[in-house]
Amino acid sequence: MTRSNGFKVGIGIVIAALAGSQQASAQTPTLSVDPSRLPRLGTIDARFQSYNVEMVEVTGGRFWKPYAASASAPSDRGADNAGNMPAGGNPDLYAYREPIDLSNPRLRALAAALAPAYLRVSGSWANSTYFAESDETPSVPPNGFRAVLSRERWKGVIDFAHAASAEIVTSMATSAGARDAAGRWQSDQARRFFAYTRSVGGRIAAAEFMNEPTLAAMGGAPKGYDAAAYGRDFKAFVAFIRASEPDVMVLGPGSIGATIAPQSSRPSGSGFISTRDLLAASGPGIDAFSYHHYGAVSQRCSPDQTTQEAALSEAWLASTGRTLAFYQSLRDEFAPDKPMWLTETAEAACGGNPWASTFLDTFRYLDQLGRLAKAGVQMVAHNTLAASDYGLLDEKTFRPRPNYWAALLWRRLMGTIVLDAGAHEGMHLYAHCRRGVRGAVALLAINTDRTIAATLRLPVSSERYTLSADDLQSTGVKLNGSALELGLNDDLPRLTAVTSPPGSIEIGPATITFLTVGEAKNPACD
Repeated sequence: MTRSNGFKVGIGIVIAALAGSQQASAQTPTLSVDPSRLPRLGTIDARFQSYNVEMVEVTGGRFWKPYAASASAPSDRGADNAGNMPAGGNPDLYAYREPIDLSNPRLRALAAALAPAYLRVSGSWANSTYFAESDETPSVPPNGFRAVLSRERWKGVIDFAHAASAEIVTSMATSAGARDAAGRWQSDQARRFFAYTRSVGGRIAAAEFMNEPTLAAMGGAPKGYDAAAYGRDFKAFVAFIRASEPDVMVLGPGSIGATIAPQSSRPSGSGFISTRDLLAASGPGIDAFSYHHYGAVSQRCSPDQTTQEAALSEAWLASTGRTLAFYQSLRDEFAPDKPMWLTETAEAACGGNPWASTFLDTFRYLDQLGRLAKAGVQMVAHNTLAASDYGLLDEKTFRPRPNYWAALLWRRLMGTIVLDAGAHEGMHLYAHCRRGVRGAVALLAINTDRTIAATLRLPVSSERYTLSADDLQSTGVKLNGSALELGLNDDLPRLTAVTSPPGSIEIGPATITFLTVGEAKNPACD
């Protein structure tokens, strides 16, 4: 995001103490904001809010096991890619899932409502996935691979991307099967993959060489694979892209931090490779600096890392900024001025916690978008669209979860010009120019206090969209008091606002409010 000097932030903060009784011992924060004077910070990509469909969802294979066992869970006996799971992983963490039906009308319609977006098809499973040479798909993967991606299923991804107005982002196979006898990465499969994509009318917009090279062994890299080997292979990948696919953006390194991959979920004997070492060995070549962020590992893999009680805490919400600062410092050192892309993120790694599918996680979801847009990150790809507990949609029914409704409101209201709403105690406040309305401003106000309301004071009228739930760990959510649900024909409901006159607007405890100010007449939004 290109920053401008702007002019003085038009925000005054008044802390109004509740006076009188013992019950009013806490202070209710009051923020006074003039939307017409909020200065421009910069811009974000039109596809800023994006999502992942894991490669294992496309091929079928063993993904994160549900917390509650299901009698209707599919059998992996004789199933496609039944043994497909990260190399050396603990089998108790995974369960077989059939390939996702990307032709499903509900899934396509709900994804299209978030357009435009990037659709990232990758994940640890992608590192060891073989792309079929012809329409005849081998029944078992060749040596050095753990799964087979048929041409039919990849064509399904391309068709889905067209239907959802999404641009494809992916990564390469890098396991032993994609290497020569000396262990050097070969571009043969990548060349075939790109050529087929073009032949059926598809396009790959951007690609990482490897998913999470910091944990290369988990993706099936050869034993002893280190930063020097990665640097050699990455240079070969960049040379291939520049010569054969010059319109494709090179993303990298696509790292993840050491703290979110506990020993229980790593391959036995695997070594963590530092991002600094990867960057030093690979040299220049990336068009955007990609990284991954999870604030913790889920209870599925490490039962003591996270609790639902901490889900609204500042320490938890601020973790996305700490991760960004770490990777920005490396970007500044090794790839100055390259844009930042967060190509994989969610509530917690290892499929998410049980509350990742509830309204409790919506605070993190929207706060992360607000923080990262303000910091200039250009793309944020949520993991996943419709798999495991952290999916925007339920993986069996494709019905929206609370984070989907939040994503839809962001898409409808928050434009690509980012404004400076300042930093405040008692409320997380973000501002953008309103999408599609000249001069208008959209505000996002997040009250993470579970007991105390906050007040936002505006000098002009606004349209309010408040998300709430009767129980924070509910899989349902309300908009201005009415439950958000699909219609009989899977029609999206009308997202109807409530008009607020000039003056004070209460932001209730543990609620999230979008406000649009049509008469802001902010010059940054003209």
